[in-house]
Amino acid sequence: MVSLSDVVDLLHTWYPPGTAESWDAVGLVAGRPEAEVRRILLAVDPAPEVAAEAAAWDADLLLTHHPLFLKPVHSVAATTPKGRTLATLTDARCALLAAHTNADLAVDGVSEAMATALGLTDQAPIVPAVGDPLDKLTVFVPTDAAAVVRAAMAEAGGGRIGDYDFASFSTPGQGRFRPLEGAHPMIGTVGEIATIDEVRIEVVLRRELRSRVVGAMRTAHPYEEPAFDVVEMADTGVGATGSGRIGTVARTSLGEYADLVAEALPDTAHGVRVAGDPSRPVRRVAVCGGAGDFLLEQVARTDADVYVTSDLRHHPAAEFVERGGPALLDVAHWAAESTWLPVLQRRLDAALGGAGAGGSGSGAVVTRVSELPTDPWTMRL
Repeated sequence: MVSLSDVVDLLHTWYPPGTAESWDAVGLVAGRPEAEVRRILLAVDPAPEVAAEAAAWDADLLLTHHPLFLKPVHSVAATTPKGRTLATLTDARCALLAAHTNADLAVDGVSEAMATALGLTDQAPIVPAVGDPLDKLTVFVPTDAAAVVRAAMAEAGGGRIGDYDFASFSTPGQGRFRPLEGAHPMIGTVGEIATIDEVRIEVVLRRELRSRVVGAMRTAHPYEEPAFDVVEMADTGVGATGSGRIGTVARTSLGEYADLVAEALPDTAHGVRVAGDPSRPVRRVAVCGGAGDFLLEQVARTDADVYVTSDLRHHPAAEFVERGGPALLDVAHWAAESTWLPVLQRRLDAALGGAGAGGSGSGAVVTRVSELPTDPWTMRL
């Protein structure tokens, strides 16, 4: 049996809530953690009509990109659209889970899915995410005690790098010291210089674990006064997660690439708005799922020929184009973010044994992507 808490844990592993913006509201909105999940409906928006679709399909979980309650509310009565959404889901015993800005930055997240749908290769974040602050602890240990000290630091969290733990580097050498009056040396004699075969051990650790790892090292170390140092490591700004994506496409023109974008995204009344010379050569493309005007300054400093995003306002867009930077393609917010749903569906199917909407089999969780368009713009004259 797959429980709701199992799905929540899985989603939070892929898209950690701690990476969401401080103003965001992500995670489990409604549902009992112990409830069984057999059907999951995926959608961009927790709109009333999507909730009705989930209920009609007998879904156990509605997993959306946008949160239902992004701003505080004082009532969840069914007299409001949000209240009706929640009431529909509750009556159908369907849980609600949201991954918003935590899914924007991630690997296999919204911007990466959009970039892939628009043909970008060699992808990298426009602004790499800031990693956890790290330290490097270096300690010198007698050779015969190195394994004990190394293990103690690892058990305290030292040497955890990504999906690996107990990571360390060791170098053999010789340590020299002279115990003074008042010392109680385990090795050596007071007043005499001692030379000992030692090992230099280095481990990387999250800065928040510094006291714990150093304390574990000191407890396990045989010396009265261990020789060690802690260095704060610089954030290299290089990684697979971060805001937006930039990559390469087959050489084309702005007009031709705008046509490609229009074909790759779902049809909307908004369409694709273009700012720039249609004959402009395009090779490097920057994208950001959702409202991306917050990245305009960073995009201007890249080698992008065009920036594809949503919800661009008049003045920022006009000033951006006037400066002679990349061209702009403004697409519908919902259409851009919908490119993430098939990616998420594939991840869920692989992890939970599903096979899409037509899936079957003992214990398999069935997933389905909602085809209801929830873009608020319905007509263009």
